[in-house]
Amino acid sequence: MTPDGTAPNSAAARPESVPLVNIANVLTVSRLALVPVFLVALFWADGHDPLWRWIATGVFVLASITDRIDGALARRRGLVTDFGKVADPIADKALTGAALIGLSLLGDLAWWITWVIIGRELAITALRFWVIRHGVIAASYGGKVKTLLQAVAVGLYLMPLGGWAEPVRWLVMGAALIATVGTGLDYVVRALRLRAAGRAKGQA
Repeated sequence: MTPDGTAPNSAAARPESVPLVNIANVLTVSRLALVPVFLVALFWADGHDPLWRWIATGVFVLASITDRIDGALARRRGLVTDFGKVADPIADKALTGAALIGLSLLGDLAWWITWVIIGRELAITALRFWVIRHGVIAASYGGKVKTLLQAVAVGLYLMPLGGWAEPVRWLVMGAALIATVGTGLDYVVRALRLRAAGRAKGQA
């Protein structure tokens, strides 16, 4: 018996589990739902109508903002779930990947940039599932900076600003590419360490 008279294994003695359906996870799923809406706006009127490019930019910004909000809510309200840890980066990759491919199809962004970023994101997603039985690799601070830089760079390419903005676009995209590759290598190291630790624990 515990000091308050309840049994040690009673429901009162066990911590309450975090519900899968919570505001943070809803925002993450909403970000995924905004991806097709963004694509429709991006390709409407041949993809280069200024008004629709601004609309597409607005949808992209709105979806990107949910990434900042859902993570903050999850940590502040104790709503962190394994689903959120996996779904959040997938939602980011879906939104960013759709924007990059769309811009490349429209001829506004070099394909090699798109393939470098998407290739890294797909590889990291595969790494997450490769080690998922040993643990979940949560997003790192560097990963969050990478995501922010990618979002800003993509936003600059989405906005119909004209040729004067090209140097700024290249500068921000260059920083995003450096962060993309650098954090990718960091995730590889973390995944290998997590898998090694999990296998060592299983053999203990």
